[in-house]
Amino acid sequence: MDYKSLAEQLVKLSLKKGADAAEIYISSGRELSIEVRNGDIETVQEAATAGAGIRVFVKGRMAFASSNDLREAPLDEAITRAIGFAKITTADKDNVLPDDKSTIDVPGLYDPEIAKVPLERKIELAKTVESLAMKVAGVTKSAGSQFQEGENEVVIANSLGVLKSYRSSGCGYGVAVVAEKGEQKSSGSESCSRRFFSDLKKPEEVAAKAAKDAVGMLDPKMVKTQKAAVIFDPDVAGMLLGGIIGAINGERVLQNASFLGKKLNQKIGSDLLTVIDDAIRPKGLASAPFDGEGVTTQKRILIEKGVLKGFLYNTIVAKRAGVKSTGNASRGGFTSLPSIGPHNFYLAAGTVKPEEIIKATKAGLWLKEGTGYGINPVNGQFSGGASGYWIQDGKVAFPVKGLTVAGSADEMFNGIDMLGDDLDLNRGRTAPTFRIKLLQIGGE
Repeated sequence: MDYKSLAEQLVKLSLKKGADAAEIYISSGRELSIEVRNGDIETVQEAATAGAGIRVFVKGRMAFASSNDLREAPLDEAITRAIGFAKITTADKDNVLPDDKSTIDVPGLYDPEIAKVPLERKIELAKTVESLAMKVAGVTKSAGSQFQEGENEVVIANSLGVLKSYRSSGCGYGVAVVAEKGEQKSSGSESCSRRFFSDLKKPEEVAAKAAKDAVGMLDPKMVKTQKAAVIFDPDVAGMLLGGIIGAINGERVLQNASFLGKKLNQKIGSDLLTVIDDAIRPKGLASAPFDGEGVTTQKRILIEKGVLKGFLYNTIVAKRAGVKSTGNASRGGFTSLPSIGPHNFYLAAGTVKPEEIIKATKAGLWLKEGTGYGINPVNGQFSGGASGYWIQDGKVAFPVKGLTVAGSADEMFNGIDMLGDDLDLNRGRTAPTFRIKLLQIGGE
């Protein structure tokens, strides 16, 4: 089906039916999911989906409807519903659509070979990674392995002349295992996702990481409550980055619900703190040539050497703030309105080897797994459950579980004193290993 032509037709139909302005978001694609446990195939599921999201504006009033049926009658009905809804919503002078007709090419978003790889090979990949992980001494049970892939095409058209599209793909696999020792049980998991099938890690690497994480956490000890250094592993990057994402959300800033809202162009952290949102990285898992409402995307430095440089905006929130959209309209699919979110979001790498960070730590926690919300984007307070390894005299002493880590964003941002060189940009939200010189650690 020619989705571009369909989107243009639906825009015209929306105007004909009484909308002052209209936007059509069409998404179509397929997904494959394979689950394996103990060498047996538990499920193989493949599904194709397609649908249209219809956003209309009538005298400043906005409404939305969607249809998962792209035939003429259901789409006509969805447009009629949207216009009807718009007539009873509240008008807002900032209800506008973008008129960005520029385009940009982001290479490496679509791999046509994924669909050509035989199903048997994908199943074998899931079986192999599980089998390899189960062979590691100490690993006793499998929590399952899986393979997933997807392909998607997105088309956006609006009544201001915007008409854009792109195709993307992705695939990944992973495994989770359990290690046991007496009454003790410890789990570990690892996965790998890429745009291109040929770029996936070898199963030996994925299996080894999952097994090592499980076995390594056996025989944990408790430490006393204290203030000490905390080394954040890349696996727990979200505990820092999630709070930053929430706090630089332009809508939160306008609502005075962000602890960073009044700190634009101010120093908020260590010189080692540089945070980037990159939507145009080739093969990036969160890369796209335009955002959820058609605005061309970009690479932005949001925090540079500890100085806050900018916030994230979609079109409507940007209009309210008196600025331009930053290309950060985020959309969960054709059934949702655009919100605000990042693309490939990461803490820039340093120059120090992770092992050097450990060696330089007299005493502290190497945080490998965290629970809880991380940094609260409203007040900047940080807390969460923690497990990992205790570092003593620059060496791993023993595993620890059941700890808590707490502090403030100010302590965390300004406390970063060592930054690793192990940044993995194949993750959509990531950071290298980094150390915060002092945080409150809750133990016994």
